[in-house]
Parts: sequence; C-alpha cells; structure tokens
Amino acid sequence: MRSIDWRGLARAFVFFWYFSAVTHVLLFFSGATGFLPLRQGFVFSLLWLVPLLLFPNRARPISAAIGVVLGLSALINLGYFSIYGQEFSQSVLFIVFESNPAEASEYVDQYLKWWMFPGLIAFCAGAYGLWRGIRPLAMAPAGRYLTIAVILAGLFLQPTYKVLRKRGLNPAKYVEAIGNRMEPAVPWQFVIGYARYREQLAGMEALRKNTERIPPIENLVDQRTGQPGTIVLLIGESTTRQHMSLYGYGRPTNPKLEAMRDQLTIFDQVYATRPYTIEALQQILTFADQQNPDLYLTRPSLMSIMKQAGYRTYWITNQQTLTKRNTMLTNFSEQMDEQVYLNHQRSQNSYSFDSNVLEPLQNILKDGAERRFIVVHLLGTHMRYKYRFPPEFAVFRDGSGLPEWASGERAEMIDEYDNAVRYNDHVVSSVIGSLAAADKASLLVYFSDHGEDVYDTPPHDFIGRNEAKPTPPMYTVPFFLWTSPQWRAATPVDLAAARSRPYQLSHFIHTWADLTGLRFAGYEPDKSLINPAFREREILVGNPADQKSLLDLRQLLKPPAATRP
Repeated sequence: MRSIDWRGLARAFVFFWYFSAVTHVLLFFSGATGFLPLRQGFVFSLLWLVPLLLFPNRARPISAAIGVVLGLSALINLGYFSIYGQEFSQSVLFIVFESNPAEASEYVDQYLKWWMFPGLIAFCAGAYGLWRGIRPLAMAPAGRYLTIAVILAGLFLQPTYKVLRKRGLNPAKYVEAIGNRMEPAVPWQFVIGYARYREQLAGMEALRKNTERIPPIENLVDQRTGQPGTIVLLIGESTTRQHMSLYGYGRPTNPKLEAMRDQLTIFDQVYATRPYTIEALQQILTFADQQNPDLYLTRPSLMSIMKQAGYRTYWITNQQTLTKRNTMLTNFSEQMDEQVYLNHQRSQNSYSFDSNVLEPLQNILKDGAERRFIVVHLLGTHMRYKYRFPPEFAVFRDGSGLPEWASGERAEMIDEYDNAVRYNDHVVSSVIGSLAAADKASLLVYFSDHGEDVYDTPPHDFIGRNEAKPTPPMYTVPFFLWTSPQWRAATPVDLAAARSRPYQLSHFIHTWADLTGLRFAGYEPDKSLINPAFREREILVGNPADQKSLLDLRQLLKPPAATRP
C-alpha cells in the first residue's frame, strides 16, 4: 500500500469536505438537523478525489477549479442558514422562482447584516488555507486505480444492492436512492434539488391546470353575506386524541387547552378515514370521500368555495413546501390569495417548530380585511417526534407514569410523542389566543388529519401507521371549535346534541357549510356533523382504490367480547 499517497489524499479530502462540512456542522449543533446530512456530506465529498486520482500531476489546478464551484454553492448554503437557520432544499427553489425581483430585493435589504462580510472573508480564507496544502499525488497507477475502485464501490454498491433487493431492476428508484444520499453534499444539493423541483413543479402544474378547468360551485348562497369575520381552519398532523388529556389521557399533555375547556366545543367521536396526510386532506378539503375518491378532480375544493364566497384567503404552512409527497398540498395552497411557506427543510427529520406560524398569523389579522379565511397547517406530532418540540417542552422523561409494558425504547418514543402533543397544545392555544386578542367575530376549527399508534395497541409492538393493518389510534383524532363572543352573538347555535356523534372527516365539507353559513350544489345536510338531519354512517377506513377492502372502523372500536373463565 506504499503506492498510495494517504497524506496527499487526506489533505485533498479535507479541502473538498470543508465546503459541505461548515454548514452541516452549524445545522447540526444549532439543532436544525440530525446527524445524517452531516454524515452524507462527509461520505460523498470522497467523490471529488476521483478526478485528482485520474490526473495526479494536476491535482492543484483541478482542486482549485472544483473548489470554486463548491465554494459558490457553500456560500449560498451558509447565507441561507445565516438568515433562516435551515438547510437549503428544493422547497427554497420553489419560493425563489415564485418570488418577483422586488420581493427578492426586499429580502436582501432586510436580512443583509454587517457581520456577514467578515464571515464571508473567514470562510474563503479557510478554504484557501486548505487548498494550499494540496500537492500533486505521488502515486503509482495501480494504487490510483485501486483507490478509485474502492471509493466508487463504497459510494454506490450499497445503495445499488438495496434497490435491487427491494425494487428489482428499477432505474428510477435507483436514481432516487443515489440522489437522496448525494444531496447533502455541495453542489449536488442544487443540481438534484433543481431536478426535483422541476419534476415536482410539473406535477403541480398538471394539478393546477386540472383545478383551473373545474367550474365554480353552483347555487352558492352565503347566509353571512356582508358580515365581517375571520375563519381559521387549523389542521394538525399525526395527533391522536388518545394521547390528549383534553380527551382523558392520563398524562397532562393539554394543560392550556384544558384551562380553556369552557371556551371550546369538543367532539369526541370524530375519525380520519386515511392514515396519511395527502390522502386524508384530499378528501377532507374536497367533495371526495371513501366511496367517491376522485371527486376532487371534478368538483371545487373548500378553498375555492371560500374564495368564491368573497373571503380573502390565506394559507400558512409549516409542512414542507414542495416535495414528491406534498405536491397536492402545494396545489391546495396555490388556490388561495396569499401563501406563507415556513418549512423549507430537505428532510422531515429536521427542526421546524410550529410556533413559526404565530407571527404570520398575527400579521394577517392586522391587514384590515373584513372577511378572512385562513388555513394554518401544522407539522404537529409527525414522526420523528423529538424534532417537534423545543427542549423546554421535554416534560415527560424516563417513562414515568406509563404502564409496565412501556419500557426502554417504547418509553422513550412515548415520552417524545407526549412532549410533542404538549407542545402542540401550546401552539394551538396560542393560535386561539391570537384570535381572541384580535377581538373580532372569529371561528376556529381544529382537527388532526390522522392519528398515530404509539405502541398503544396490544401487543404494544407497533409505532406509526399502516393502512393495511389499521388500529384505532391511527384514526381517532381531536376535533373542536372555538368561537369569539362576537361570532356567537351573530351565529347562535346549540351543538350539545352533536358532540358524541360518530363522524368521518371525509364528509367535512358538509359540516364546514353549516359552520360558515354556506349553501351550494352538492351540500348534503345528513353528512354534516352539526346538522339536525345528521345520519350516522359507517366509518370507512382503508384504500378506496380497493372498495372491497374498506373496513368499518366501528368494528375495531368495539371492546373485545368477554370470555368465560
């Protein structure tokens, strides 16, 4: 192995890794991301050694040329981190390309700080100092080619084997798998991010064109015409009511909501019908349901109806902006007058706290609009739970107060989930507080898109969601209303009889019609949770593409039959 210049390779590698490492170290120690992006940036920085090994005598000029490209990419990453404290992603590209030059200029004026210039000089000085240590690689051909083979095998053989084992010979899946590994390393973050942005934008454009072809809702009547008001639809994520003390859970996960219980109208038998965000909201926010899953393609959405009714419409989201899974949500948001995208992280396993929604919400409440409809979409208690709450909300530790079966990793995960639920309590109550402080006629509706099974179902060995093996916690969701005194005075209604009705969220658009005083073609009062004409139906869960596989959730909710001793 004497034919390999280990010291020269190490110096070159440190130089290449520097451009990815600085930002990822800052992201990791600031708590913005986990260790995985830092590790992937380290591993794929090895790739830049290959051109040096192919032309060892030209190592310095080749590394200088590569360093310029990596340096420019790294500076963009660092600049974005300095402003937002987040990792650059394809979601950021969406925001950049959707903004006009005037908006870009305003951002520069607002966020450009004096200390960024010394930081820029220090970063470039560090890169230059490392580059000066690079030397021509004194290596025999056999050593160079062996090293190239080892690097390429280490980078690409494992993902190749993994894709072949799981997917067979699937080029698209292989490219996606490799891209996921390479993306944290500069400049692949931009190359892969842009390619994915274009791909996902094309999908969203197709959805948008289809949406534009859908005619307005017919026979729209607004019983609140001329009345000012702010209506907020607050959508949670992955939160089961089985872990909410507001619904009787043993741990105090909802101290703030419990303190305002007398201000809330709480419904205790509301269920999601799909355990995944996109599929659930595709029904909740449209006329689609389990038996008619494609109606979202031909009938207007709830957002379009509110806009047609004369409301100024807003979408505030802490969900990722533009990903392969979130294209439908972005299409929904683009149907609104204004959008506020807060989470541009590349990975879900990153910190982006839901309290971020509070400032833009408060700004909207001051904008002078008489009639507002605001969707606030939280990241809620989405797995992995430890990323969903700041350290000061780590109230539950060491599995205290949990059953005996909850120990070790189970106790750790339940503690994290319950802490996330408690933080969600803080955010939801703060949104209500913002509406109360505005002192206007206001209605807020809160529910979670679906639940989560956190080792809740015997034999307590499953965490997450699996539509093929449904359990009640995946579908039992919180649902409650808050109304201001001004709203109650203008719209008095007694909802006591409706609080314990079994209800599926896929029929929510009909309940929304009653709550907001709207009538339109396709409204069915017997599908409204709060209407006197309400008719109890099966709570159908499962994939509607296979109608025969749909299951009535009420069968799972029945207590097991007693057995004779």
